[in-house]
Amino acid sequence: MLTTLLYDPQQDSLTRGDGAQIASWQQRDDTILWLNIDGEIDDELCKSLQRDFGLHPLALQDASRDRHPPKIEDFDDHTFILLRGLAADSDSINCDNIVLALFVGPRFIVTRHSKRSLSIERTMTSLEAGELSLQNTGAVALKLSRYVIKRYHKILFELESRLEELETIMLTTADDKILAEVVLYKTDLTRLRRNFHYHVELFDSLRSEPSAPFDDSLYHEINDVCEHQHRAASLADLFYQVSSDLIDGYISISAHRLNNIMKVLTIITAIFVPLTFIAGIYGMNFEYIPELKHKDGYFIVWGVMLTITAVLIWLFRRRKWL
Repeated sequence: MLTTLLYDPQQDSLTRGDGAQIASWQQRDDTILWLNIDGEIDDELCKSLQRDFGLHPLALQDASRDRHPPKIEDFDDHTFILLRGLAADSDSINCDNIVLALFVGPRFIVTRHSKRSLSIERTMTSLEAGELSLQNTGAVALKLSRYVIKRYHKILFELESRLEELETIMLTTADDKILAEVVLYKTDLTRLRRNFHYHVELFDSLRSEPSAPFDDSLYHEINDVCEHQHRAASLADLFYQVSSDLIDGYISISAHRLNNIMKVLTIITAIFVPLTFIAGIYGMNFEYIPELKHKDGYFIVWGVMLTITAVLIWLFRRRKWL
């Protein structure tokens, strides 16, 4: 599906339409067009983008892929940016990523995404509400990039609260379901960290070597996006380390509890080994056992066994094993 926003500086108006507005944009040199492609880029559309906007075929191939790392590439009259955004229905750490491709030139923006993007919709809504102006395509692209990373921030802040809850629970309860949840968080954070670090490199590169239409007038906007990206990357790194620490802590606590159980069982075994030995001797069915005919033999054996038990318990308590 194609959606266009055409800005007319003479009338200071913004008109929403479809692909038919490309012809109107080509007829005048002062108009600015945003072409949004929601879905696949077929051969006919690919040829049209090359012809009308001068987009490179290899860049269009990258934009068409649903699995591609974020990147930035500078061309003569425009800049190609590839971001990893969130699908519209993603609201948790187990999120669905989509590729957001941006071709940003002084007179046009071409975006492509395979699934619905709330960041694209929000940016277009801001333009139609007059909060942004399509006259500065670089500023619009940076605003879109800021919306993309802010959605990640929301997910990361919610994860922070959940990790704090799990940390409290893990100290009192040994539950494998909690461990499985933390392991899944760590796996998801691994994927997010990779995307964030790509984004950090991308916008650091844009800040150090700005390209058209990202000129010096947009330095503060570029710097703001860089700070948002760095914050997301640092949060992802932090929560990844917290998840690893929770897993290690859970394993340590479980091992400590197991050691305590084994210690109790070992003490019980140590107490009953001499008692079993004595009972085994006097339980043998030989007729001529020395103390077999003693009238107080039963009570003597019980006394010896109780004495051994008491001495062992006293010894274990003195060594603080019990």
